[in-house]
Parts: sequence; C-alpha cells; structure tokens
Amino acid sequence: MVKALAITDIGKRRQLNQDFVFTSTLPLGNLPNLFVVADGMGGHKAGDYASKCTVETIVEEVAKSKKTEPVQILDDAIQCANRLIRKKSLEDESMDGMGTTVVASTLVDGTLYVANVGDSRLYVIDGKTTITQITRDHSLVEEMVRMGGIDRETARNHPDKNIITRAVGASLSVNVDFFEVPMKTTDTVLMCSDGLTNMIDDPDILRLLNAEKELKAKAELLIKTANDNGGKDNIAVLLMQP
Repeated sequence: MVKALAITDIGKRRQLNQDFVFTSTLPLGNLPNLFVVADGMGGHKAGDYASKCTVETIVEEVAKSKKTEPVQILDDAIQCANRLIRKKSLEDESMDGMGTTVVASTLVDGTLYVANVGDSRLYVIDGKTTITQITRDHSLVEEMVRMGGIDRETARNHPDKNIITRAVGASLSVNVDFFEVPMKTTDTVLMCSDGLTNMIDDPDILRLLNAEKELKAKAELLIKTANDNGGKDNIAVLLMQP
C-alpha cells in the first residue's frame, strides 16, 4: 500500500497561497494512484485559480480517461488543463498572463511515471543516503546553468531565479517532460514547489527527511525549516512512500 501526505503553507512573505496539491493512494480511473503539485503565477487571485483549476482538471481527466498508458493519460490531462487556463486568461482581463507549474506522478507496478512543466520538482530519496532530482527545472537560470553561463551555487541566489520558461496556460499547447523511475520499497518521493527548494538546499532536505518521524511530521519539519530560513514564497510539500 502506498503512503502519501501533502501540505501547503502560505510562507512568511505572501498575501495569498498559490500552491495547490492533490494525493490519492486509491485508484483513479485507470491509474492506481495520483500525486500532483502546482505552483500558480499571476496577479491577485489569478495564480491560485490557475493552480487549483489545473490540479482539479487533471484529476477529472485522469478519472474519466479510457487510455491505459500512464504517460498518455497524464499528458492528455495536462494538455486539457492548459487549454482551459489559456482560454480563461484570454476571456478575463484580470487573469491575463496567469499560469502554473505542475508536477504529477503515479506509481504503477514498481515504476514511477512523472510529468513536469515549470520549476516545481520531484526528488527520489534512496533509503537514507542519496537525494536525486528527477525533474529538470524549466527556468531561465537553469538554462544558464546548462549552457555553462553560471554555476549551480550562483544559480541558487540569482535575481532572475523566479523566471520560468515553461508553464501550463502560457501558450496554446504545452511541452511536458516525462520521466520513468524504477522504485524500491525503501525509497521516498518528495514533490514540492520552489518555495521549499529556494529556502533549503538538497543536502539539508535529505538530512531532514532522515529524521525518525512519520510522513506528516517530516512534511511539517520541511515547511517549518523553509519558514525559519525566510519563507519567501508559498511552500508545497508532498511525500510518498511505496
């Protein structure tokens, strides 16, 4: 049985929580489980609408999909959410330019299928020894790192760190990255918004997740630490164990 828990927090600086999460350890349509994190962007109310609507649309589309391939199910659902957010942003001036990141996953027969748009992340923690970022950030700063323009340490505090290059709702269609990860029963999956990873670096995330605590307490510890370190943004944490 898969165990999962998700929490969001407004952080210390924001007026509004634009992060939205979903977990289901029970079957949803043809998927045995589903986990989603979204981090909205846009003016007042637009960002939280984008993230909430995207997650709810993905859940609805997955539930009614007749397809059986996890990647196809997730891609169809995200494309549908993209069209809906795009349409709403063009119809309502107050929501012009809104969008959201999304990272979604499902564990099927020992393989984790991951879909990603934007800079929210999915990590796999292998036992207590290593933390591996599975997703690749779609951000201006990450592109600079890949091109060799700046190093990873400079990227952590770069002034343009919040500029993302891909988002749900930003264009007529969205290019989704997919990953397939073989999972062990000793692994832990962390899905999160950048409100966590901008406040805590990967080695410290690993250390905090190694605490002898239940999933809920571990998630709360991550959020507390992110807030103690400044809490500059909303924080979303989703933990899952096979």
